[in-house]
Amino acid sequence: MAVTRWIVTNLPSWLLLAGLVVVIAGGTAAVQATVRHRIPRLKRGEQNEIAQFLFPVVAVVYGFLIGFIVLALWGQVNTADQTTRTEGAMVTQLAMGSEVFGTAESARIRQSLLAYGRAAAAEWFSAAAGDTAPEAEHALSRLHSTYESIQPRNDTQRAFLASSLASLKELSLARTERLLQARTNLGPPLSLWMAVLLTSALVLGFSATFGSEQALIHYGMVAAVSVLVATNLFLVTELSYPYLGEFATSPEPLRGAVQFLSSPQ
Repeated sequence: MAVTRWIVTNLPSWLLLAGLVVVIAGGTAAVQATVRHRIPRLKRGEQNEIAQFLFPVVAVVYGFLIGFIVLALWGQVNTADQTTRTEGAMVTQLAMGSEVFGTAESARIRQSLLAYGRAAAAEWFSAAAGDTAPEAEHALSRLHSTYESIQPRNDTQRAFLASSLASLKELSLARTERLLQARTNLGPPLSLWMAVLLTSALVLGFSATFGSEQALIHYGMVAAVSVLVATNLFLVTELSYPYLGEFATSPEPLRGAVQFLSSPQ
């Protein structure tokens, strides 16, 4: 959804969490106060027997749904993180094996790897939004050309060239997967959001219908449930985009590869 994507991109996570807690807890408290004022018999708990039967069912369904969604979204973040780590590791591995080709060719390889690492790290945030940078594409193309121009002079170099080409293929595949994941991941569909919001409203509604003569205890219970619901909505929102937001994967593996290539040999 475009709205949640904008929220994750532009709002700090602490502000989003605080806003959800304030809005949900405040809104539920207002509804609860209205209900207690207009329907005084709810305070006597005449409906508690029915609520005690239905609320556990709603809570179990809600907990299962939220747990399943959060687990699935966290898996997407881990997959994205692994893809980025593979990309950075392949850059470092190619650099470490380049010395077997001789000083001149090793310098050309490291320079091409460094150019790609810098371009890939520089395009990270635009790529996370679905846009690729021509510089990174050109740098990867030049890297392929560099390896294609190598003429191995012995069996050791032939073996290392074959291994390097396999690593380069894995590097290209990791980049393609990263870009496709960022471009096609639109977050949970509207129908899933409706299910989350509906079950959240049911949990809050049933917690507000429990009768209690002691208003302070009743408000405290509903406030605790409201914080729980707000936290769950926060997690679903923040984890919806594996390359956006503060919970997303980072370009540190690529930056680490650039730092390795930039250090004196």
